[in-house]
Amino acid sequence: MEKAPNKIQQIKVGISIGDVNGIGPEIIVKALKDSRVLEEFTPVIYGIAKAILNSKNKLEAHDFSYKVCATPDQIEGKKINLINCSDQEVEIKEGVPTAQSAKLAIQALEKAALDLANGVIDVLVTAPISKESIQNAGFNFPGHTEYLAEMSGQAEALMIMVSPLLKVALVTSHVPIKDIVQNLTKDKIFAKISEFEKSLRKDFGIQRPTIAVLGLNPHAGENGKIGMEEQEVINPAISMAKSAGVLVHGPFAADGFFGSDQRSKYDGVLAMYHDQGLTAFKALAFDEGVNFTAGLPIVRTSPDHGTAFDIAGQYIASAQSMRSAIYLAIDVYKSRKFEREITAFALPISIGEKDKSNAR
Repeated sequence: MEKAPNKIQQIKVGISIGDVNGIGPEIIVKALKDSRVLEEFTPVIYGIAKAILNSKNKLEAHDFSYKVCATPDQIEGKKINLINCSDQEVEIKEGVPTAQSAKLAIQALEKAALDLANGVIDVLVTAPISKESIQNAGFNFPGHTEYLAEMSGQAEALMIMVSPLLKVALVTSHVPIKDIVQNLTKDKIFAKISEFEKSLRKDFGIQRPTIAVLGLNPHAGENGKIGMEEQEVINPAISMAKSAGVLVHGPFAADGFFGSDQRSKYDGVLAMYHDQGLTAFKALAFDEGVNFTAGLPIVRTSPDHGTAFDIAGQYIASAQSMRSAIYLAIDVYKSRKFEREITAFALPISIGEKDKSNAR
């Protein structure tokens, strides 16, 4: 008797609930309530059933159903799975950040990250957290990015904001404005350019990506008249990257760059600090933007917005960024898998062949 062919294993998408008093539960239910998504991936929500049930009822999503799993081995394909991350009774107070909701957000993230590290889930999508609340609750990281970098054994990760229009990466992320200059070094900028180029190739399948680098000062320093960082730090880093074979240009004045069609000529834009890159990005792509953490062995994405306590409980939040985050995580996972497969048995290039290749 012949064995039945093995079914293709669905990608397991872990989703941490974020702050339950924000819009996290709402956008999770909205993103998953169309049952057709279960044909494409297996969702695993990390949080509490009470918060998901509350959003389900408020949205009158009567067809939305989920399975509560006590242990990871109970996760099933073709179903929405939910892993309760707290034994405590949690009070849902939509629109109001509390110490209890912050603690649950941390517990959900930690459980999801552990399961990601152990291969229980394949990718992680994080719903929004309140950075102030979780730090007050004892979370000793500025945000998800820094926590996941340490969990992965990396000194730091690269934050990339992704949309169909553009991809913007940051040299510094959650750093006070007064500390930005001291955090910008030639070597650090070069490392970020290199990591960005690598991610554009391996995570997004762009064979020869082009990168635009923004300046730090107004008008990119005006040849030293409005600051010397471009001449002393940024330009040398760009020169190093060019010598390493990266197609990189700049530094560009940020206002003129984003205000023109220059951005369409590049596969990625590297900004020097958080608001320089993200203000323009969110103005152009707020509803569908995704925060992607590059430079790590894991795949993590997040919607590009926050907890939105001001509208939590009104059930008017858009779930498009959450949907985009889910599907970007899946796409990156597949891209990395494909890259590993095609390079696993690649033949080494001999010195002679390499010289001929360079000659061409």
